[in-house]
Amino acid sequence: MRVIKNTLMKRAIENCQEKLDPKKLEKYLTGSNVFLFTNLNPFKLALLLEKGKVLITAKAGDTASFDVIVPAGNTGQPPGPIISQLNAVGLPTRIEAGSVWITKDTLVARKGDVISERLASVLSKLGIKPVEAGLIMRVVCDEGLIIEGDQLKIDLNETKRQIEYAQAEAFKLSVSVAYPTRENITVLVQIAHQEAYALALGAATPSKETIRDLIVKAHTEMLSLSSRLSSLEEKIKQFEKG
Repeated sequence: MRVIKNTLMKRAIENCQEKLDPKKLEKYLTGSNVFLFTNLNPFKLALLLEKGKVLITAKAGDTASFDVIVPAGNTGQPPGPIISQLNAVGLPTRIEAGSVWITKDTLVARKGDVISERLASVLSKLGIKPVEAGLIMRVVCDEGLIIEGDQLKIDLNETKRQIEYAQAEAFKLSVSVAYPTRENITVLVQIAHQEAYALALGAATPSKETIRDLIVKAHTEMLSLSSRLSSLEEKIKQFEKG
């Protein structure tokens, strides 16, 4: 990790034109920068930096890192000027048991909003820290490939869900077209066995596996036919008498 003047870094990059295009990095060499040199995968590095961020108390002019919601409950503050301060930022209050209470969960700032001095003071008194502090990845140069910071942000839960969904769909497709793999071979063999067994029964093909069910099936059909013959004989007798 190095702090290097942007002008010096530009000169260094110009001497590496065989590996990267200096023009692609020029727009990022503005303001204050910290340069990280590592062999880590860029996405893994971005995750590590994200985990290293901490929440800090807001100052006037800071930007909210997420939607700031003040929860309902006891503020622990005695009645006094705090009531007007809370009301001034849109927090509904009541007095109970000698303390000031917030009556309902209230959104006081959205992600990206600039926090005013008044709101910063209230949040500080309530112990709410709405600002993340840490290193922000502006850009990565990985073997000549330029990756912007926004492209490095990964929602691990959503990515996991998408991979699981893709795996399930691929599994269903491979089974439907009978494409054998290590993961689906057991299911394919089970399906093949079930279909072969059903075909053998339908065709009355005797085997060690089907003979019992074929006999049961024949016996059942015999009983059904026998009951129908008795009913038919009764109808014939009634017809003859008539």
